[in-house]
Amino acid sequence: QVRVVESGGGLVLPGGSLRLSCAASDSIVFAVMSWYRQAPGKQRDFVATISPGGSTNYADSVKGRFTISRDIGKKTVYLQMNGLKPEDTAVYYCRKGDVWGKGTLVTVSS
Repeated sequence: QVRVVESGGGLVLPGGSLRLSCAASDSIVFAVMSWYRQAPGKQRDFVATISPGGSTNYADSVKGRFTISRDIGKKTVYLQMNGLKPEDTAVYYCRKGDVWGKGTLVTVSS
């Protein structure tokens, strides 16, 4: 059974940085890997995606601040988050095809 497991969340000050990781149980070479987030009381929203060819796409709200990348050998996708804002507070989920992780909580607060 394919699984993805997120890690790296935590509490950070506004303006700070975090790097989230998403470890897959099988190869990500041919997979579209994505990050989503869900703030309290809100719907789950798209954050970033990376295609099998390495192309990336971002939500307007995170462009220029977040970077998605991958390590195929480690079967891991990363989300580098810089310039964090309180409105970035959410549970961040990794998605591989139709498989979702359980999420990791990011809290941006002073």
